[in-house]
Amino acid sequence: MKEVVTIKVPKDARTFYYEAGDLELNKGDWCLIKTERGVDLARVVEEKRVINDYEAKEPIPKVVRKATDRDFQKAEMNEAKEREAHQVCLKKIKELELSMKLASTHYSLDGNKITFYFTADGRIDFRELVKELAYIFKARIELFQIGVRDEAKMLGEMSWCGQHLCCARFLNDFEPVSIKMAKEQGLILTPSKISGVCGRLMCCLSYEYETYRCLRANSPKEGRRVKTKEGEGKIIKTNVIKKTVLVEIKDEDTKKMIEIPFEEILEN
Repeated sequence: MKEVVTIKVPKDARTFYYEAGDLELNKGDWCLIKTERGVDLARVVEEKRVINDYEAKEPIPKVVRKATDRDFQKAEMNEAKEREAHQVCLKKIKELELSMKLASTHYSLDGNKITFYFTADGRIDFRELVKELAYIFKARIELFQIGVRDEAKMLGEMSWCGQHLCCARFLNDFEPVSIKMAKEQGLILTPSKISGVCGRLMCCLSYEYETYRCLRANSPKEGRRVKTKEGEGKIIKTNVIKKTVLVEIKDEDTKKMIEIPFEEILEN
């Protein structure tokens, strides 16, 4: 049994359990935690509670302490340093002619570590870049290669729907998304229509996939020949939301399309 709080690091949609120990931490409080990026500020998003050992999939780290005004001042100063370090790194990447795209720069709260996140098509030999950055900033330097979906999550841009990206707002992990999900929902398979700002298939394609799959399993199949009040024809398109089918009816001289509800299909 452990007494934990759920915390969230700024610019990260994920939440994590941290052991509260004897600290009085309430929802909305800020605290200091240790991450792979160093010491960071984090916000408590759920009240302290007790969890069983089986709920903790991995060892649960401890909160370092509650945040102080001095910590917020450091964080504000670090934001300015991050912008400067980002520009310096961009310049060095260009000088060294490295095929990489710098996505984001992060200073640990204590300023002892700077992490540069980048995307690239393959492996990059950035040893010389690390040496030069370490010499300039007199700090521990880490370069971390990420994917394009991680880049979009980190930058938190706007999506085509007019809202901030799902991955930046609430998705803890990236779930597999396939073109089959778009087909099942009858979407136009134009890349620009079903791809996110990251260039990959939109995460939201998975949200309603199971619903559409179940609806289609119990709906008339496209291509099936059916009888209607206006004659016999072939189902061209099924609208599982409206529960209608578009039927093509042909005779010797004419061809027409009619849209009818499922219940108006006559038994063959």
